Amino acid sequence: MVFSSSIFLFYFLPLFLVLYFLADRKYKNGIALLASLVFYGFGSPRFLIVLLLSILIDYFLVRQISKSEDPKRRKLFLLLSVVLNIGLLAYFKYANFFIENFNSLLAVFGSSPVRWTKVVLPIGISFFTFQKMSCSIDVYRKTAASLDNIADYALFIMLFPQLIAGPIVRYNEVAEQLVDRQANETIDNKLLGMYRFIIGLSKKMLIANIMAEYVDQVFAQPATEIGVGTAWLGILAYTFQIYFDFSGYSDMAIGIGRMIGFKFPENFNCPYISKSITEFWKRWHITLGNWMMDYLYIPLGGNRKGRGRTYLNLWIVFFLSGLWHGASWNFVVWGAYHGIFICLDKLLKGKRKVENGKLSTLHSPFSTLLTFFLVMIGWVFFRADTLGYAIQYLGTLFGFHGNNPVAFCNPQFVTTLVIAAFFSFFGMTQAGQKTLDFFFNKKAYRPRQYALVSLLMVVLLILSASFILKGSFNPFIYFRF
Repeated sequence: MVFSSSIFLFYFLPLFLVLYFLADRKYKNGIALLASLVFYGFGSPRFLIVLLLSILIDYFLVRQISKSEDPKRRKLFLLLSVVLNIGLLAYFKYANFFIENFNSLLAVFGSSPVRWTKVVLPIGISFFTFQKMSCSIDVYRKTAASLDNIADYALFIMLFPQLIAGPIVRYNEVAEQLVDRQANETIDNKLLGMYRFIIGLSKKMLIANIMAEYVDQVFAQPATEIGVGTAWLGILAYTFQIYFDFSGYSDMAIGIGRMIGFKFPENFNCPYISKSITEFWKRWHITLGNWMMDYLYIPLGGNRKGRGRTYLNLWIVFFLSGLWHGASWNFVVWGAYHGIFICLDKLLKGKRKVENGKLSTLHSPFSTLLTFFLVMIGWVFFRADTLGYAIQYLGTLFGFHGNNPVAFCNPQFVTTLVIAAFFSFFGMTQAGQKTLDFFFNKKAYRPRQYALVSLLMVVLLILSASFILKGSFNPFIYFRF
């Protein structure tokens, strides 16, 4: 079940909200957990038992970490929890990848391939694995206390708004809310949460899906036969598709969470206005970047062991980030690609000269365009099905494979592309940032503002719902993760 489906929008979500709002406070967690079980079981019933068993084992390990005073025992239980979660992720997500590459190596030496039944990937495993690990590590670090109730722990892992597509909610961010969120259950939060959900749904249905249709047509063609103009339009459309799709899902998750009293962390902040790759990763998939920094980069030594080790640690983080996104070489290359530019950013920042008392920097619009260009080139590796196709596509982008005319364009696509570009760079201006703050960072509106925003949201909801009811193209990008 996905947020942009008719069954979710017209049946599941309204029924859940009615039951949740009418229920006594002591039953709200139970209703949310039951809804989450139904939500996950609807899309991936065969893996529900695997998820529940892993939650049961993890809960026991976290409790042991919390109760034990012996540092060695606490470290042992933490290690068991990490091994369990990494082991499940490695098996379900990477077993096929390693076997395929191992068989390719055997073929080079003329040996018979290993027989293997392909493993099916559980939906959302990358996201809930990181959440489970954050709980174990936070309790071990004593930055949060373990939960006394296994149902509350299960709710933290399985809460359906963020279960399959994030944001990655760390345990210490919501531990208290799992027990008591009465202060957040206000009329303002319910309304603002609903508005945020509708904005996210609009991003998905009115922009991302239209971009996706064009992108799929382009990437379905042989890379050497596309033509330069079509290739550039294809990757530009994908650049906007993945942003409005991913940020739209995050908006919907944050909005549903807010409606029921949870405060989830922000996941996107106008990433395409960034002036460097470093800044891009502070604005793009923020919860993943923060998770990797706190639970991987710092334990590796961070910047405490000299400049060379710092660069290596940064590169390792982004290399593994690429692998986290998908079990194929194009994701690995994408992660390594960003890791290289992160290291270059840090290197160049340390070598900038002070001119007139200020650090010399690239002119902002140029640095933003350069960063956008570098990010867009990186998306080629992310979107391509294979590394070979990605390399051929890059060859087409830079004119090595002919010059066929631009294909697949229509007025709806061109109009939506302009709208996507406008809103992607909207935050560069002061007026744009004020507008974004008005819609995303308000704690409450005045009565007249509520009336105007509500009218706008009704229009967006009707438009989005019409696309859903038409059965229009509605891909789910997170099945790969």
